[in-house]
Amino acid sequence: MAKRLSPYYKVLFTGRAGTCAHEFILDVRPFKDTAGVEAEDIAKRLMDYGFHAPTMSWPVPGTLMIEPTESEPKAELDRFIDAMVSIRHEIAEVEAGKAPRDNNVLVHAPHTAQVVLAESWSRPYSREQAAFPAPWVKGAKFWPTTSRVDNVYGDRHLITRLGQQPAGASAEPVAAHA
Repeated sequence: MAKRLSPYYKVLFTGRAGTCAHEFILDVRPFKDTAGVEAEDIAKRLMDYGFHAPTMSWPVPGTLMIEPTESEPKAELDRFIDAMVSIRHEIAEVEAGKAPRDNNVLVHAPHTAQVVLAESWSRPYSREQAAFPAPWVKGAKFWPTTSRVDNVYGDRHLITRLGQQPAGASAEPVAAHA
C-alpha cells in the first residue's frame, strides 16, 4: 500500500529499500501550504468514500497513519488506495486553482444526505462528486449523520450520556459546516 501511494504522498520512516513497518505514515503537512488542506480534511473526505478515518497526527503531528489489517480483503485495500489517489487529485485541483481553497469537496467533507439532498446547492462542485466520488460508493453508500463538528469543543466538553449537556453549554449543534 505504501509503495502504491508513494507517487502521491510522501511516506515517512521508510528503510533504505523503501520498506516500512506493518503501518506507514503519510506526510500530508505540505498540502496545508499548497492547498489549505489538512489531515482532518483528508480523513473526513475518506468518509464520503466509505472509509473510517485513519489515525491522525500520531506519532507525527499533521500526518495520517495507515494501518491495514490482515482481516481486510485485498479488494478493500485496493479501494482504499484508489480513494487516497482520488483525494490526492482533488487536492491537486485546489493547488492548481481549479477549486477554491475555502469551498471545495475536502473542506466540506463529509457530505451528509441532508446536505446533498437539500433543495438548494450552492457549492462549486456537483452533488455527485460530493456524495459518490467513486463508482463503488453507489453500491453501498454510507451516509454520515453529521458533517463537520468542532473537535476541540467536543474534546473539552465530553458528554458521556445521550441527552446530557455540560453545565453552561448551548443546545446549538457544534457543526462547523452544514
